[in-house]
Amino acid sequence: MSDATLGPGSDGLDETLGRLSKKPGVRATIVLDRASGAILKTNGPVGSIRTTKPSSTPGPGSFSNNEDSGSSANHNQAAEEFASMIWNFVSTAGDLVHELDTEDEVKLLRLRTKKQEFVIVPDAKYLLIVVHETSA
Repeated sequence: MSDATLGPGSDGLDETLGRLSKKPGVRATIVLDRASGAILKTNGPVGSIRTTKPSSTPGPGSFSNNEDSGSSANHNQAAEEFASMIWNFVSTAGDLVHELDTEDEVKLLRLRTKKQEFVIVPDAKYLLIVVHETSA
């Protein structure tokens, strides 16, 4: 990922997300701001990735919305909480790498479960997350 291809709202970002979303097994893609964890762009049902009940504690890049204004608000809150969990995971992994070697950095994270796989590509300004279905 380069700064030129992942500017918010840029044609390069839309093209990359569109190309990724057409790959077999890709459920969703999401781009987060590296500094704040805020969602910049999504493609696919990001809010439906998490099947357990969301926590009530907002984290970086999320908001607290006590009113239930329908499924759209629940979907948005679920997407925000997912983004927050990913942002925290990447930050913690980065801290680990930095503690091991201050001149090293995280280039790619893959987390595979029985149901899905998360591929996370950190950039200086962005985090690109691709969610894949896994075959049983």
